[in-house]
Amino acid sequence: MQRTPLDTERLRRELVPFFTRLEVVEATGSTNADLIARAVADPEADRQVLLAELQQSGRGRHARAWSSPPRTQISVSMLVRLGGVNPEVLGWLPLLTGIAVVDAVRAAAAVPAELKWPNDVLVGGRKLAGILAEVAVAAPDPAVVVGVGLNAELTAAELPVPHATSLVLEGSTVDRSTMAAALLAAFADRFTAWRDAGWATEELAAAYRERCGTIGARVRAELPGGRALVGIATDIDAAGRLLVGSEAVSAGDVTHLRPDS
Repeated sequence: MQRTPLDTERLRRELVPFFTRLEVVEATGSTNADLIARAVADPEADRQVLLAELQQSGRGRHARAWSSPPRTQISVSMLVRLGGVNPEVLGWLPLLTGIAVVDAVRAAAAVPAELKWPNDVLVGGRKLAGILAEVAVAAPDPAVVVGVGLNAELTAAELPVPHATSLVLEGSTVDRSTMAAALLAAFADRFTAWRDAGWATEELAAAYRERCGTIGARVRAELPGGRALVGIATDIDAAGRLLVGSEAVSAGDVTHLRPDS
């Protein structure tokens, strides 16, 4: 199947001033790994974007591998430095990115996306996008690379798992360049507002709650150490942790359950 490549020149023309550099490569192992290496090698590298038409060693949460045919996804990583941030709030960056992805998908693709805690993007319970943030430089000013893998033109036969979906399968005709530009602009807006607020999280938390389908759902959380927690997800706390009953979940796989399960 012939698929249109990303329009690099258009993306550069439309790039919001927040970003300083944008590159599109035909193939790479991992856009996150590439930008992490750049952040370590160059202390001035900041607000940079790397997109790949094909990721050969893409990584998700818990080191899960994933891949897709060339030019079917938006595989993008963004390198940002967070000068003066309290390390305790760094965990909000992937949640912020999830908010931006949902907003971009709703606006550019007219697809009713929502968040599944902590940072999966779903449509009708099916996974549309995943997000992975990794600290490249911890101190004194953290440099973090956050990657997004968004299923754009995958057909049903190309889906990596049965519970996935894509923009095309949801009826969207938006092209990948338009979608990528919208995603980058939404991330830049959210990150800039967060930075200008002195890395305060109240506004982020409110925006996250509005877009999160996990809150109010009956869930099963598979916790580190093999323990499982089942209950109603009631909220997120100031650290971005999911509250299930009286317990705060900071890490683990969460599954949305039917009310009677």
